[in-house]
Amino acid sequence: MKVEVLASVMNEDFSALVRRMRLESDAVLINQCDRLGYEELAEEGYRLRFFSFPDRGVGRSRNEAIMRAEGDICLFSDADIVYEPGYADAIAKEFVRRPDADMILFNVMVEEARKTYHITKRKRVHWYNCGRYGAVSFAVRRESLLSSGVTFSLLFGGGARYGSGEDSLFLKEFMKKGYSVYTAPVTIARETAGASSWFQGYDRKFFADKGVLYRYLYGRLANVMALRFLLAHREKLCAEMTVRQAYRWMRTGWKR
Repeated sequence: MKVEVLASVMNEDFSALVRRMRLESDAVLINQCDRLGYEELAEEGYRLRFFSFPDRGVGRSRNEAIMRAEGDICLFSDADIVYEPGYADAIAKEFVRRPDADMILFNVMVEEARKTYHITKRKRVHWYNCGRYGAVSFAVRRESLLSSGVTFSLLFGGGARYGSGEDSLFLKEFMKKGYSVYTAPVTIARETAGASSWFQGYDRKFFADKGVLYRYLYGRLANVMALRFLLAHREKLCAEMTVRQAYRWMRTGWKR
């Protein structure tokens, strides 16, 4: 079972990126820059492909990677991800353990302020708790991915109109099509600290964008799920404002 990393990066050097990410599997790396180009590298028996495009948007670049994927298992990634030794074997073992899984979500270590989840059990993911997982935790069977027809939104995520949420929408749509998603308490990588391309603090735009996302994710339940989200994370999200103010800003989002 071949695992292949599908990474969205920006203005990167091919060789430096490969060393920094500590890749131990095949990879498709989509570089958002100001030129068109292609490079390929054979590293310890792995095939690493580096495509450069003058386009912007994490959703667009992830979709470009999907179209070029060849592995049995596709593992989404970013430039700030550094993989643990043996990550590919660990992922493959989980799919052998769970043959009915179309997608499995794994732990990626992040700094405490950015943490949205930590997997401690193997269990199935449902629509009401899919919003906490980032794309870098997704490992999906390529056959299931292609047959589902699901792609990443071009409206959400870094470089798009709305700051984040393309991963949650992708996961929800994939499950809506009837595909099974499970968690695995296995850490495969860590995220290096760095400046975000979209996050500028818990300001009006952050909450309004979340409101738009929640409308797409939860429909008529957007108001209930938004309040649940704010109350669960109020110490972090509402340190400089009231929950009521943040909720008002989220409401402006789903009224757009």
